[in-house]
Amino acid sequence: SFCYISDLIEGLIALMDSNDSVTGPINLGNPHEMSIKDLAEKIILMTDSKSVVEQKSLPCDDPTQRCPDIGRAKDQLGWNPSIALDDGLKKTISYFKSIL
Repeated sequence: SFCYISDLIEGLIALMDSNDSVTGPINLGNPHEMSIKDLAEKIILMTDSKSVVEQKSLPCDDPTQRCPDIGRAKDQLGWNPSIALDDGLKKTISYFKSIL
């Protein structure tokens, strides 16, 4: 679950500003699931990198799915992530290009 930081902060603020009847757990994140391999390949394409993705075995305790159910965040906080993955990656890539 890849969620742009401004979306996550907005969700945390909405949770902190909620009334006492709202209790956890409330998942924040992006319900669009993507593998690390797919993310790495997307970043390589977006940056014109010459990097090569290496596949390794998962640690035994690593979850194979990471897809948060954000239903309670939507219903109780009115929160939903608004920055698409590609847009967030563009902003992140641009930031790192500016400081490197």
